[in-house]
Amino acid sequence: MTVKLNKKAFDHAKHLIRAGKAVKDVRDDWSEHAPSADDENAFLEKHGYSEYSAWYLGVDDDHPEDQKGHYKFPYGDFKKIHRCAVISAESRAAQYDHDDIREALGQLLERLDED
Repeated sequence: MTVKLNKKAFDHAKHLIRAGKAVKDVRDDWSEHAPSADDENAFLEKHGYSEYSAWYLGVDDDHPEDQKGHYKFPYGDFKKIHRCAVISAESRAAQYDHDDIREALGQLLERLDED
């Protein structure tokens, strides 16, 4: 699996934080706040993969860009960045040795916690 940092998504996440579009929840909230498969499909149908990709900090080159499996490490609900998603993704990125993604998530967490 070749997963690398999605710089477009990283920039989008930083923009959301600057714009105040962040939910400062706790780690365990992500299971309740994460978009469902139906939510993802509805977003894809309305906005396409270009906008969908902006919500995932990792991309997996083993999957085509027009498949959901190409996108890894979600950090929000298609409206706001969620602190719980960032924490969860950071832990998972560290577990799988995706250091560039882990570092980006760490930076996002620092920015979220500054406010």
